[in-house]
Formats: sequence, C-alpha cells, structure tokens
Amino acid sequence: MASPRSTLLALSLAAAFGGFAATAMRDVVDHRAEAAPSLALPTAAALPTAVGSTPVPSLAPMLARVTPAVVSVHSKQRVRVSPFADPFFRQMFPDLTQDRINESLGSGVIVDAARGLILTNHHVIEGADQVSVTLADGRTLPAQFLGSDPDTDIAVMKVKADKLQAIAFANSDQLRVGDFVVAVGNPFGIGQTVTSGIVSAVGRSGLPGLGYQNFIQTDASINPGNSGGALVNLNGELIGINTASFNPRGAIAGNIGLGFAIPANLARSIAEQLISKGSVQRGTFGLETQNLDDRLARALGTSADGGAVVTRVFPGSAAAQAGLRAGDVITAANGQRIGGRDALRNFEGLQSVGSRVTFDVLRDGKPVKLQVGLAAQPRNVAGGDIDPRLAGASFAELPANLRNSGLSGVLVESVARGSRAAQNGLQPGDVVVASTTGAFEDLAAFRAGFTRQPADLALRILRGSQQGILPIR
Repeated sequence: MASPRSTLLALSLAAAFGGFAATAMRDVVDHRAEAAPSLALPTAAALPTAVGSTPVPSLAPMLARVTPAVVSVHSKQRVRVSPFADPFFRQMFPDLTQDRINESLGSGVIVDAARGLILTNHHVIEGADQVSVTLADGRTLPAQFLGSDPDTDIAVMKVKADKLQAIAFANSDQLRVGDFVVAVGNPFGIGQTVTSGIVSAVGRSGLPGLGYQNFIQTDASINPGNSGGALVNLNGELIGINTASFNPRGAIAGNIGLGFAIPANLARSIAEQLISKGSVQRGTFGLETQNLDDRLARALGTSADGGAVVTRVFPGSAAAQAGLRAGDVITAANGQRIGGRDALRNFEGLQSVGSRVTFDVLRDGKPVKLQVGLAAQPRNVAGGDIDPRLAGASFAELPANLRNSGLSGVLVESVARGSRAAQNGLQPGDVVVASTTGAFEDLAAFRAGFTRQPADLALRILRGSQQGILPIR
C-alpha cells in the first residue's frame, strides 16, 4: 500500500511528465517545418515503474480491495399511466390506463459481508417495487429492503450470497480539508468507475432540498449513477456515501468539481438504527426560534453576527430543564456556529436521542454556556390525542426537503375513512401551517398549542399549490 507521501510524489511526477509532454508537443508544432536530426525513438513510451530505487506508487492495490465491495443498484417501479390529465376522465376510462415500468440505476456499498448488508441512498431505491444489485464479479442478486431515512438519504439493503467483500469504516470526524479521496460507483450506468480528488470542505450544509446536511465536499467526479457509491481514503476505508453533485445547468451537464458525500459516521449511525429498529428516532430540544436580524439585535442589545433567537420554550422540554429562556440568542452548538433558525434545526436533526449539547448563548448581551440534552420526539401523533375534532388523522413532522424549501408546519400523514377528521375535510398529504392556536414550526409546537383546546378551531392548510382555511367542527 502506497503511503500518502509516496502518492504526493506520484502526483508531482505526473505533473512534471505532463509539463514535459506539453513542452515537447509545443516545440514540434512551432518548428514542424524545420529539418531535424534523425533520432532513434522507441515505438512506444511508458511511465517507468521506478524512479531510482523508489517505486512509482499506484492506487491499484488499494482499489483491488475496495472495488469488489461497491455494487450497482437496479430498481424497478411499476406506475399507472393514463392518456388523460383530468382525474374525471381517468375514472371514466380506466381501461385506457396502462402499466409502465420505470427503471433507475445507482450504486451501493457492502459494509457487512457476513450479513450481506449494503448501504445506498434513499433516493436510489425510493418507491421501488423491485431492487437488485450487480456485484463487481458480475453476479446479479435480489436485494431485500431493510429501511431508509429520507431526511439523511440513507437506505439499507440485504443480499444473500457467499464470497462477499466489505469495506471497513473510517472515522470521518478525523477527515481534513486537503485529504486525498477516491470515489467508486456506477456513473451513467456505464459500469464501475473510479475517480479521485481531495476533500474540498467538511460540514457543508445549506444546499436546497437535501434534508439534514453535514456533507463532505469533494472535487472527485460524482455524476448521476454514482449516488450510493463509496468515497474512500487512501487506506481503502469508507469515509462517505456519495449522494449528490452540483451544477447550475443540471445534473445532465456533468461534474464541475462540486460533489457531496454523507460522512461515514453519520451513515453508520443511521444504518444501525434502521437495522435494529426499522426507523430513525430523532431528538428535540423543545423550543422555537427565529433568525437574528438587525432589528431584533438592537432590541436585545446584542451585536452578534447571526444566531437563532429563542421565541418559545415548551414546558417540561429539555430546553426548559437546561434553563433556556425566550430572548436568548444561540450562537453555537458544540462549538459549531449557528447562523440562524435553519442551521439550528439542521444541527438538531443530526443529533442522536440522549446526546448532550453545549450551547453558546447570549443573554442580555452577556455570554452564557448551557448544557442541553435531546429528548426523544414521536415520529407522529394521533389527532384525537390533541383534540377530539381531529380524531382519525395522524400528524407527522414535515420531511426535511420540504422544510429546506422554506415550509414550517406538520404533515397530515393519514386520515381514516369516515372519521371526524375526514368529515372535516382533512386529506392525507395536507400540510398544516397554522391553526387558531397560532403558527408553529414542527410537531412538538403543534402539540404544545393544544395545551388548552380552543373553543373554535380552524387550520390553515397547504394542499398542493393552494392554501386556504379549513374550519374544524
């Protein structure tokens, strides 16, 4: 295995060789009409295997261990297609509706050979009716879906086969900007491909529509089909799951050196929860915040450059037990800068239940440090437990991609047929953005608003692109 130092030597040699070749070519072009002495040239040129007594390093030995653990993922989804856009005509002419099979390609990483466990992205297998994987040795195997987490874009599958090879996890918290990395995947479905680069940034967040974010950014080429593949270090250890690339002209325009991967530590934590529990349980601080703007900064007597202003602390919550108050400005969490409300929510969503967080807080303009735990928050809540008029509906947190688009509120997850909620007009997929009790950010705030049930109840509903008031009787 070549050391990082010897790899740097190889890069320097490659650069020097490239410069030599370019200079020679320029000389040939500039002087092509001049006579030149006859030279005895070899019929083929090749890089030397050694410079003096030092072997030229190569990534090939490391990749020989890594590539067998990276698989191609094939998913199929059966969809019903009608020639009519209007639902009325689709119901009138059901015989004209046809089945169509949508297929997609991605990548995956074997992380446990004995159990056949494979990590990939949620968006690679989302909605699939059938998933199979093709190993590096050509075998194609059916895959069993174990669970996925849309908010971090991690999914876990299982295959049954012998002679599998897995990648060991690295500690991604030790990753530094400038570390060399290699991406392995199946871009554009052309077959297993290896690209290399460096770590451009760590802890990257704020990308629209990508859930909870703590990305590794790299200039190693990550193109469509690479999703779910491996990002490894020079020791062949898994440091990330490739998930996205950025190009203002769209993914089809290709890679421009802005690729993103989910850190291995986060992917491993999410996978362990999915395998053991089938779902991911997140913690909550139990507070509401808003961005610190100039007007609020003047009112609070602080000169902080950004932060999340606490506007509400729920009784009995972890935040209340830690002593947080309305008007406090949270500027950092575990040493990580908090620029505003969205940054705090993103940080909160990445923490495990029961973990302890140190907040840097400005209170009356003075710095304070507070220790806050994360209490478990329910994934959903029955409407009847909140208010009898909502019986039959189930409410859940908004998916992170909707929150990242600027929405706040709760999702109507399901509505029982004939229930009181159904009679009141609630439908699955509705987003409740406010009620008679006021606006709210999330499920915890929605529940807290019904501590005292209002005499008259109305919900502001977002249904598709339409928003309106729904009286609840």
